[in-house]
Amino acid sequence: MRHFARSAALIITLAATPAAWADVPRFADVQRGWQSSESWLLDRQGAPLQRLRTDDSVRRGVWTRLQDVSPALRQAMVLSEDKRFYEHSGVDWRAVSAAAWGNLWNTRTRGASTLTMQLAGLLDDDLRLGAGGRTLRQKMGQAVMATRLESGWRKDQILETYLNLVPFRGELVGIDALSRTLFNKAPHGLQDTEAAIAAALVRAPNAAPTRVAERACGVLKTMRSPQTATDCVALDMQTALVLARRAWMPSEGVAPHLARRLLAQQPADTPARPLRSTLDARWQRLAVQTLRQHLRELDGRHVEDGAVLVLDNASGEVLAWVGSSGDLSQAAEVDGVTALRQPGSTLKPFLYAQALAERRITAASLLDDSPAHLQTASGLYIPQNYDRQFKGWVSVRTALAASLNVPAVRTGVMVSPDAFARQLERLGIDLKEGGDYYGYSLALGSAEVSLLDLTNAYRALANGGRLSAVRYTPDHTSPVFTPALDAGAAFIVGDILSDRNARARTFGTDSILATRFWAAVKTGTSKDMRDNWAVGWSARYTVGVWIGNASGEAMWDVSGTSGAAPVWATLMRALHADTPSPAPRPPAALVHTAVRFGNHLEAARQEWFLPGTAQAIFAIDSRASDANHASVKSQNRSQPAAHASTAVPPRITSPQDGTILALDPDIPPTRQRLSLQADAGSLSANQLRWWIGTRPIGRGLSAQWLPWPGRHVVQLRDARGAVQDERRIEVRGAAVKPGAKPPAL
Repeated sequence: MRHFARSAALIITLAATPAAWADVPRFADVQRGWQSSESWLLDRQGAPLQRLRTDDSVRRGVWTRLQDVSPALRQAMVLSEDKRFYEHSGVDWRAVSAAAWGNLWNTRTRGASTLTMQLAGLLDDDLRLGAGGRTLRQKMGQAVMATRLESGWRKDQILETYLNLVPFRGELVGIDALSRTLFNKAPHGLQDTEAAIAAALVRAPNAAPTRVAERACGVLKTMRSPQTATDCVALDMQTALVLARRAWMPSEGVAPHLARRLLAQQPADTPARPLRSTLDARWQRLAVQTLRQHLRELDGRHVEDGAVLVLDNASGEVLAWVGSSGDLSQAAEVDGVTALRQPGSTLKPFLYAQALAERRITAASLLDDSPAHLQTASGLYIPQNYDRQFKGWVSVRTALAASLNVPAVRTGVMVSPDAFARQLERLGIDLKEGGDYYGYSLALGSAEVSLLDLTNAYRALANGGRLSAVRYTPDHTSPVFTPALDAGAAFIVGDILSDRNARARTFGTDSILATRFWAAVKTGTSKDMRDNWAVGWSARYTVGVWIGNASGEAMWDVSGTSGAAPVWATLMRALHADTPSPAPRPPAALVHTAVRFGNHLEAARQEWFLPGTAQAIFAIDSRASDANHASVKSQNRSQPAAHASTAVPPRITSPQDGTILALDPDIPPTRQRLSLQADAGSLSANQLRWWIGTRPIGRGLSAQWLPWPGRHVVQLRDARGAVQDERRIEVRGAAVKPGAKPPAL
C-alpha cells in the first residue's frame, strides 16, 4: 500500500504545479481540428463525387460520431480497455491499487490506464507513449488530465474522441480508417467478431496475427454470454485474412482527374477539406456511365479509352469531366481531357470560319473536291477524303458539313497554315509549333490539341466567336469574354454544322448526329484511326467526346459515327430532355437570301452571307475552256490533210520533276499508291505506256504505282517503246530490309 500512497501523493504534487492545470482542450475544438488524410471533391450542390488520399504519412478517415459506431465495437472497446469506464471519474483507483499490489508482489495484472487516461496521452504530446513506455511523471500527468477531462466532457464525448484518435495498426488512425481498410465497411457495420479484432489491436497494434487473434478471442468471450460458444479457430483464420486486407483504395468516386487537378492547385499547407466544384453529379455520373457502356459495345475493336467534357455555354463552368474509362483502361490515371491528341477534322470549323471572316469564301462558294497534289518543302502532299472518294465541285456548306478533306486543304491554302495557327491560338488552342511546321495538313488536324482546349473553342463558336476561361469552382462573377472570331462567321459555321441535309453526303439524313432540337456538331478521326472525336454545342451546353487508346494504338473499324458520336448524342439528348434548345439568333448585319447553282451542282436554297458578300448564282465558268475546245475542232476541220501530221508530244502532268514522297508507316501500303497522270498530246490514250525504271506499270492517261523507297525515273513511252517524257522522283520511308524486292504491281 506504500506504493499506492506514494502515487497518490505524487498526483497531489503534480496537481499543485501550473503545468498540471494547463488548459484542457474542449471537445468541439478537438473535433474541429481533426485532419483527415482524405480530401473530397463535391459537386455544385455539395454532393460528394470523389475521395482522394492526400496525406501519405498517416491514414485517417472522417470524424465518426459515437452513434455511427456499431454497438458491438463500443462494447468491445470498453470491455477490453476500461471495464469500469462508466463508473470512475478519469482514474480507476481500484485498478491503480491492483496494479500497485501486483508490482509489489511481481504478479501480472491488467493495466491501470483508463480510456480517459489514454485519451489524455493522445491529446497531449508531452504525455504521448514513447518507445520505452511512459515515465512515472507522464503517468501521473495522464491521471491529472483525465480527471480534468471527466469534469469538463461527457462520457460519450470521451469515448467518441478516443475511437477517432487511437492508433490501430501501421498507418491506420481512428475507427473510420480501420473499418474501411481492414473490414471494407463503415464503422456502424462492424459485427462482434470484427469489433473484437479491432479492440485487440489497441493493445498491440502491430502484433503478429496469431497474437491479435488470441487476444480477440478473449475479448469476444467477455462480450458473449457464458452459454454462447466462441470458435477461436475460426476467429484466428478471420484475423489472418483481415490483417492482410487493404480494401480502402486511395481514390474512390467518379471524378478522379478533376479532383487531382483542383487539389494540385491548393497550397501545400492547406488542410484537407471538402472542395466544392462546378460539376453536376447528375451529368458527371451519366457521362461516366455512357462512356463506359459505349466502350463495352465497341468490344473487339481495340479501343479502351475515352474522355468527356461538358461545359455551360454562358458561364464556362465544367458540368462533367471524365478523364478515362476507369478500370476498362490500362492507363486509367491518364487524363484524356488534358492529354494532347490529333483532332482530325474537328479543326475544320475554325478554318472555314476564318476564311469566311476574311471574305475569301462564302457558305455558297464552290470548292473543287478532286485529287490535289501540293508541293511542300518536305515533299508532295496529297490529301484524301475519309472514304477515298471525291465529290467534284461542292459548296462550302457541303464541304464542311460532309467533312470533305480536299476542299478543307484548298481553303487552308487560301488562309495559309501560319495564319490559321494564329487563329487557333486566339481561340485558346496553343500549338507546340508554328503553322508552317504543320503545313497544309493543319487543316486536317495534324497538330496535337487537348479535349479541354478544343471543347472550349467550340464553346466560343456557341458564344458568337467570344472566348472566356473555363471554370472549375463556383464563381458568382460574370465571365470575361474576349473576341476571338467574327460573330457572323461563327453563326454561319454553326448553321452549317446543324444542317442535316448538308451533311447527308457523308453521314446520311438520319445519322446519330441528328437531334430533335437545335445542335451543331463536328466529328473527327485522326491518322490511322488513332483518335475519334465528336464536339458540338446546343443553345446551352457544349459537349466534347474523345475515343481512342491512351497508348496511341490504332482502333479497328471505328468511324466518326460509331466512336465518339453516340456518346455525344446520348449526353446531348439527356441534357435537353426537359430543356429546350432554340436556334441562335443571327447577328443583325448578316444577309439571308436565295441562291442557286449552275449545272445543278446543288439544289437552290436560302443562304447566309456576311455583309457585302452575297450573290445569287454560283457556277463554274467554263466558257473559256469550251471556246478553246471549239477553236481546236474548227481548225482541225479546216486544215488541209497535209498538215494533219503535225504532232504534239505526250507529257507527264503528275508528278512533277524532283518530287519527294514520304511514306507514312502508319498507313497501310495499299492506301499509299501514287497517281500518275499524263496528257496524250497527238497520241491516243491506248498508245501510252508507263514505266518505272525497267518495269512496266500501266497503260493509258493514268496509272497507280505503289511507291518503293529510293530514287526512281518515271517514263511515259509510246507503243513502240520510245520514251516520250520522264520525271525523276525520290521516295523516302522506313529502312528496307536487305534483299527485299519491290512489291508486285
